[in-house]
Amino acid sequence: MLKLTRKTEYALIALSHMQRFTPKNLISTKELAKLYQLPVELLAKTLQQLAQAEILEAVKGAYGGYKIKTPLEQINMTEFFEVLEGEVGLTDCHTNTDCSQKNLCNIKTPMQKINKKMRTFFDEISLKEVVGN
Repeated sequence: MLKLTRKTEYALIALSHMQRFTPKNLISTKELAKLYQLPVELLAKTLQQLAQAEILEAVKGAYGGYKIKTPLEQINMTEFFEVLEGEVGLTDCHTNTDCSQKNLCNIKTPMQKINKKMRTFFDEISLKEVVGN
């Protein structure tokens, strides 16, 4: 089964909130965690990753917090997933070249086709489309 990790879900929740309610203002990790009953530690690490990728802007200090830095329509879902989770792929062999089955594998070609189509699909969806206006 394909499913998003909690980290990705929390990032989408945070971005959706920022896009809708605080587009020009800052919101702290603690405020977001309290509003949506999310674990502060995981949310903090997630928001830091988004800031390192320049999706968010982090402002330090007593009145600091986060706000969206890069317009969300400029970020596709493949880029977003890869910031948080690493390379998008259904199987380990897509991202791991040290697979012991590499020379014997009889599903490598179909899996590569699926991975390519999946990436193309996510490339065509902007982050803004997912989190709303």
